Amino acid sequence: MEKLRERSTTTQVWAAAEEFVRLFHRENPQAGDPQARLAAVRAEIAETGTYRHTPQELAHGARVAWRNSNRCIGRLYWNSLRVRDRRHIGDADALAEECFAHLREATNGGRIRPTITVFAPDTPDRPGPLIWSEQLIRYAGYGDHPSITVGDPRNAPLTSALLALGWRGGAGTPFDLLPLVVQGVDDKPRWFDTPADAVLEVPIEHPDDPGWAEWGLRWHAVPAISNMCLEIGGIHYPAAPFNGWYMGTEIGARNLADTDRYNLLPAVGRRLGLDTSSDRSLWKDRALVELNRAVLHSYDRAGVTIADHHSESRRFLTHLAREERKGREVGADWSWIVPPISGAATPVFHRTYDDRPSATAYVHHPGAQERAQGRDLV
Repeated sequence: MEKLRERSTTTQVWAAAEEFVRLFHRENPQAGDPQARLAAVRAEIAETGTYRHTPQELAHGARVAWRNSNRCIGRLYWNSLRVRDRRHIGDADALAEECFAHLREATNGGRIRPTITVFAPDTPDRPGPLIWSEQLIRYAGYGDHPSITVGDPRNAPLTSALLALGWRGGAGTPFDLLPLVVQGVDDKPRWFDTPADAVLEVPIEHPDDPGWAEWGLRWHAVPAISNMCLEIGGIHYPAAPFNGWYMGTEIGARNLADTDRYNLLPAVGRRLGLDTSSDRSLWKDRALVELNRAVLHSYDRAGVTIADHHSESRRFLTHLAREERKGREVGADWSWIVPPISGAATPVFHRTYDDRPSATAYVHHPGAQERAQGRDLV
C-alpha cells in the first residue's frame, strides 16, 4: 500500500469544512441556519480529526465540484449530476463491481446521464481506495511507439504492465477493452476484466461514404474520468469516478486524430483523395472536419448522447451568465474551454477567463498520472 497521502491539520480541515458548510446552507435555504451543523462538525473534527458529510452535503459538494471544473465546457448541467453514495465501500472487489454498475446506469441505453460514484474517503488513519485507470473505459495499446502500436498508444504502458501481471490481452484489435485497475484500502492494486455489457460502443461511419465501415472504427459512449480526487470541505475522496457525455471533438479531433493516439488523419485524407504532400493544401483541416462529421453522425444514428462544439460553446456562455446573475464567479482554462477544431468560429474563443482554483473541486493528486500508465504496477 502506498504511503499515506499528505494529511491536513485539524485546523485546515475545520477551515475548509466551515467554508463548505456555510456554502451548502447558503445555496440550500431549506437546510436552515448553519450554526448547529457547524458546531457538530467542529466537535467531530476535534475528536476524530475528520468529519462525515451528510448525503445532502455530499451530493451538493460533488455538483459544486463540477461547477468549479475550470477545464469543462459542459458545466451548464452541473446541478443534474446523479450522485451514487458508496462511501461504505473500500475493498477492491466491491469497488470494481460498483464501477461497472456506474457504467451501466450512466449509459442508460444511450441517453447518457451525468453520474458520479463516491467511495470511501481518506481518513487520518488510512487512505481511501484508488482507481489507477485514467477512465473506467480504456482501449489497449499493444506496443511502445505510435508508429507500431495496435490500439491506443496512450495506454501502451498500462497494457504492458497488465500483460506482465497475467492479463492475456484481448483479440488484438485497435479497440480491445482494458481491465479496470483498482486498489482497495489496505490492499495492492488489482485488475478486473471489464464486462462487455457495461460498455456501449458506437461504430464510426461517414454519412456520405459507406466504405468507412470497412475500417471497423468505434468508440465508447461514456467518458468516465476515474483517477481524480473529489475534494469537498477538507475531505478527500480519492476514488470518485464521474462522467458527463462526450463532445464530438474529444473523439474526432483528439482521441482518433492526435498523432500520439490513433492518428487517423492521413488515412482519412487518402480516403478523401486529398493532396497530402503539403500542409498548405490544408488536407489535415479538411480531414479533421470529415472525421468529426463522422463521429457526430454515428452517435446520432446510434441514439447516443453527444454534443457538438458549437452548441456546447453557446451553452457555456449561458452557464456564465446564469452564474453571474447569482453572484458567483466562474473560473475557466481558456486552452481547454476553446474547442480543438474551429476555435475562432465559437463564441468562447473571443473572451478571456480567470483560471482560479477552488476548494471544492476534482483534482489530480501527485502520482495519479503515473498510476494511470501502470508505473510500479508490476
